[in-house]
Amino acid sequence: MRTHIVWDWNGTLLSDMPAVLGASNAAFEMVGIGPMTLDEYRAQYEIPIPKFYERLLGRMPSRAEWLALDDAFHVKYLELFPSCGLTPGVEELLSGWAAGGRSQSVLSMYEHEKLVPAVDAFGLTGHFLRVDGRRGEPGGRKAAELAVHLEALGPGIDRARTVLIGDAADDAVAALSQGIKSVLWTGGSHTREKLVHVGVPVVDSLVEAVAVAEELSR
Repeated sequence: MRTHIVWDWNGTLLSDMPAVLGASNAAFEMVGIGPMTLDEYRAQYEIPIPKFYERLLGRMPSRAEWLALDDAFHVKYLELFPSCGLTPGVEELLSGWAAGGRSQSVLSMYEHEKLVPAVDAFGLTGHFLRVDGRRGEPGGRKAAELAVHLEALGPGIDRARTVLIGDAADDAVAALSQGIKSVLWTGGSHTREKLVHVGVPVVDSLVEAVAVAEELSR
């Protein structure tokens, strides 16, 4: 069996932080939180997302507030999505990985019904064994979705040689919960300072992330 990579989508393969920031600021406005810069957002952001809002509001949002905030975010995000592109070099990385006879898949906390056409629109679907988005409630953790994803990949994927590449501490937490390795990169939602304490490799490019993933799986 060869190394398998589970890719995160938002903030990793997809360079969408400006859209995420714009959508977040639209949601913040609903509850009287002033707009943030990208650096401020990355320094404050955490998962699960309701905890992020709790930090900003000084209290946990009510169920009704959380649903309204989430809805406002996604309405604005869809408006801004056409301005998003892939992280530079992604096409070459994915093609090169597949050309070496290795496998890869996508797991995102972006809603499944929206993720699948988004990945396909960039012409990437053929690179992946599976493309799975969030099917559960919004705002949760990735571990449960990863468990389902790995189960669906089946016995042909060796968990000892599977590595998740993502941009958030929660990616590493999810990977640990399922007995696989992870690499975090600094170009997405979290600053390096928020990632290095997690205890997994932290890199500054996806090229390096792939190289480290291959080393980890040997």
